[in-house]
Amino acid sequence: MGASNRVDGGFAEYSGHTDNVFAVAWSPDGTRIASGGRDNTVQIWDPLSGQHFLTFRGHPTCILALAWSPDSQYLASSCTSGLVHVWQASTGTIIHTYRGHVRFVRSVSWSPDGTCIASGGDFGDNSVQVWRAFDGKQLYTHSQYRVFSALWSPSGTRIVSSCFEESVQVWDAMTGDKQIEYHGHHGPVYATSWSPDGTRIASAGHDRQAHIWDAATGQQLCVYREHTHFIKAIAWSPNGDFLTSAGNDTILQVWTAETGQRLVAEYRQHQSWIRTLAWSPDSTIIASASKHTVHLWPWQHSRY
Repeated sequence: MGASNRVDGGFAEYSGHTDNVFAVAWSPDGTRIASGGRDNTVQIWDPLSGQHFLTFRGHPTCILALAWSPDSQYLASSCTSGLVHVWQASTGTIIHTYRGHVRFVRSVSWSPDGTCIASGGDFGDNSVQVWRAFDGKQLYTHSQYRVFSALWSPSGTRIVSSCFEESVQVWDAMTGDKQIEYHGHHGPVYATSWSPDGTRIASAGHDRQAHIWDAATGQQLCVYREHTHFIKAIAWSPNGDFLTSAGNDTILQVWTAETGQRLVAEYRQHQSWIRTLAWSPDSTIIASASKHTVHLWPWQHSRY
């Protein structure tokens, strides 16, 4: 599949997809971006030039989530039919297909040591399933109603998961035993993000709020209230200084992680809802997707 890239006023736009993009993931080495969505493809491309490297067509239905392995060699991708593929990023060769879910798999996350994957299922199985990345052996299932997000902690010892119900759970990554349950939101919690040092968690959802809370105690630290519609994506900058959030109000907002109170900058180039976003590993660029395009925003805090 061909892809195009244009730069307009410093903003790059990747338009290789033919339908809505629901997932964007930056490779840990910073050299590639993977994006996937309703056209049933995952596309890998160069974030600097927009050059298209590879199109993966292994899914029969819409792509919902993507995650790179820590060594940037493999990708895990999930779709609405319940499949999770693990495949080689350089060739598109499928290493393993995990079939433990029934339908919509909205989240995939690699363990920091690259050995396991946590995948979160929405309709049908209502669970986070933890399994070995390269042979699919299931280690355990953590039950939760309609899972939207499941992310491994930076230390690899815990997983945070959010769901259609108001709660966010933090649990032991080895056993699945629940440690903390956060109840600060009102309505479904669509997205979560760990701080790079693993001490805090950001969560956001249907109530138009983003919360920062203590990952060890569940104590709420601050609430960000600048969005006017549902928040569908949130991500901590790798340097730990900022959070960015976006959703149905079409505006990408960057705000201070220390206090959670100060809006630092906004990106208003999207014309429709935003479902996914990702920081570059060096915290200088933000990728976000709306409809069938992915925008790259060269973020430099010194400009604001």
